[in-house]
Amino acid sequence: MTGIDPKEAASALSDIEQIVHRVRQSTIYNFASLMLIMWGALIFAGNIATEFWPRQGGYIWVAVNVLGCAGSFAVGVFESRRMRLHRFDLRVVAAFVLFFAFGILWSIALGHFTARQLGAFWPTYFMMLYTLVGLWVGPAFVAIGLGVTALTVIGYFFSGDAFNLWMAVANGGGLILGGLWMRRN
Repeated sequence: MTGIDPKEAASALSDIEQIVHRVRQSTIYNFASLMLIMWGALIFAGNIATEFWPRQGGYIWVAVNVLGCAGSFAVGVFESRRMRLHRFDLRVVAAFVLFFAFGILWSIALGHFTARQLGAFWPTYFMMLYTLVGLWVGPAFVAIGLGVTALTVIGYFFSGDAFNLWMAVANGGGLILGGLWMRRN
């Protein structure tokens, strides 16, 4: 019987660790891609609707967020069942609620933003989170976060009256493209 030497064992363990990392990242990217595509489509529709019915913008975005949260919950339940995860982590829900509450505090209670400023605040606020998550999870999150943020800032300063249309493409379309790109990784 021949034994395995320590170098071969270390190499095999390293290979296993890399495979586990890639599987974990693939699982996260798959889940995130579904969320990005769903939210991207909702945000695209919300910006288009706001362009045509600007006086109803507040109601439109409340509806977009309610549909997005319900869709996020549905995708989460579907994916957890598909992956046979039977654990529900209330901390994720609490983090989501706190994140939204902090954004609402600043955008409505303390910030007194205009509609255009709100249209730039929320995408950059969420993309900051994506960028930070990407530092731990994977570079696709960083690229999507920085890309959508850059496009939002460009649109804020240079799109003029077409800001909502710009944001439909830059934010909504950017999230959809990011989600499709993550499916490839």
